[in-house]
Amino acid sequence: MSEFIHKDFLLSTKAARKLYHDYADGEPICDYHCHLSPQEVANDKRWDNIGEMWLGGDHYKWRAMRACGIPESSITGKETTWKQKFDAYAKTLPNALRNPLYHWSHLELKRYFDIDTLLSPKTADKIWKEANERLQSPEFSAQNVLRKFDVRYVGTTDDPIDSLEYHKQFAASGHPTRMVPTFRPDKATKLANLSAWNQWVEALAARANQEIQSLGDLLAALKQRHDFFHDMGARLSDHGLDVMPGIDCTEAEAEAIFAKARKGSAVSEKEEEQFGFFILRYVGQLNAAKGWTMQLHLAALRNTNARMMEKLGPDTGYDSLDDVPVARQVARFMDSLSSTNELPKTILYTVNPSQFYSLAVLMGNFQDGTVEGKIQLGSGWWHMDTLDGMTKQIDTLSSVGLLSPFVGMLTDSRSFLSYPRHEYFRRLLCEILGQDIEKGLVPADYDLVGDMVRRICYSNATNYFGLKA
Repeated sequence: MSEFIHKDFLLSTKAARKLYHDYADGEPICDYHCHLSPQEVANDKRWDNIGEMWLGGDHYKWRAMRACGIPESSITGKETTWKQKFDAYAKTLPNALRNPLYHWSHLELKRYFDIDTLLSPKTADKIWKEANERLQSPEFSAQNVLRKFDVRYVGTTDDPIDSLEYHKQFAASGHPTRMVPTFRPDKATKLANLSAWNQWVEALAARANQEIQSLGDLLAALKQRHDFFHDMGARLSDHGLDVMPGIDCTEAEAEAIFAKARKGSAVSEKEEEQFGFFILRYVGQLNAAKGWTMQLHLAALRNTNARMMEKLGPDTGYDSLDDVPVARQVARFMDSLSSTNELPKTILYTVNPSQFYSLAVLMGNFQDGTVEGKIQLGSGWWHMDTLDGMTKQIDTLSSVGLLSPFVGMLTDSRSFLSYPRHEYFRRLLCEILGQDIEKGLVPADYDLVGDMVRRICYSNATNYFGLKA
C-alpha cells in the first residue's frame, strides 16, 4: 500500500505543489495562541508512552471515541491503562474517515514517530511498540519537540494572577524558542459566581501586593499585572467570551456594580454584561497604549452537559458553538474604543461559520490605515480547524477583506503533538491558491503568490504581534 501521508498530501495540482514545497514548507512556526503548560515546557516534560502523550487531555479525540460507542471508562477512566485507552482510540480511528482526526492522527504518527502504518485494532500493538521505542529517544521531550518543529514563538494563555515563574525559568535556559505569556483576565468579569469572583479578586490583590476595595483598586491591579506581563514579553491579551458584552457602562455604574459584587450582593445579568463591557474596554485601552493585540474568542457554548461537567470538569469535550448573533455587540465594543482612538489591533475568532461574513465585513469599518491588517478574522478555531472550516474562513477573508496580511494558523492546543496542524493549514492554503492559479483566478506569478504564502505561514504573525527579538 502506498503511503497515506506522502509528500504531496492534499496538494492536487502542480501549482499547489510548487507553492507548498518552494514557499510554505520549511517556514518556522509562530504558535501565537495555545494552551501548553508553561511548567511542562520549562521542566522539559517526558512521556512514558504514546497513550499518555497522545490522549491525555485531548478532548477532540475523546469526543470521537464517545461517538464511536467507547465507554467513558476507556476514555478518561482513572483505572484504565494508557494501553487500553490507546487500543480504544485504535478502534475509533478507522471510523473517523473524513473527520480531521483521521488526517491529524496519521500526520502525527508520521511526523513525530516516522510511522506510515494506518492505525486500527490490527496495527495497534505494532504502532504502540514502535512509538514507545522512539519515545525513549532524547528528541521526545517538550523542549526538543519545539526544536524539531522549529517553533520560534509559543504564546501560552495565562491568568493575571499567574506568577509566570516558568516563563522566567524557560527564558533563562537559552532555548531558541521564545515562550511568551498572554494576558487572559476573563475571571475579572465572571460575576455570576460571586464567591469564586471574590476569591479571584483576593488572589489578584495578593499577587499585586495591594488591597482591592474599589473599582480603581481593581483597575490599578490589572494594570500592574499587564505591565508585568509586558516586561515578560507578552504582546497579546485573550478573551473567551461566553457572551460578547454589548451594553456600554460608565465608570460610576461600574463602581456601583463592583461595590455590590464585593459585598456578595447578587448582580443582574445586565449588570454583569455592563461590568464585562467596562473591564474589556479597559484592557483594550491598556493594549492600545502598549501596541498589543486583543483576541476575542466568540460563539462558544461551553459545558452544556451538566452531568459530565460535574463528573469531569471543564475542557473535557462538552463544548459546542452558540448561535446568538454577535455583530452588533462587537460593533458597539469596537466603536467605544475607536471613538477615543484607543482601538488596539484586534483578532475576531468565531467557532460559528455563519458569523464569518458579518464579522469580516465589520472588520473593514475599523481598519484605520495605521497597521496592515489591523483588524483580523482569526483562523478557523476549535470545531472550525477542519478543511471545510478553514476553507470557509480563507474564502470569506479573501472575498470581503485582504488575505495577504493574514496572521495565519495557531494550534489552540494543550498537546505537544499538535504542530502538524500548521502543516495541515499550509497545505490547504497552497491547495486553495494552487487551484486558483490553475483556474486563472490569480496569476501564475510565483514571486507574487509564493511570497504571500510565505508571509502568511510565519512573518505576518511575528511582524503583527511585534515578537521580533
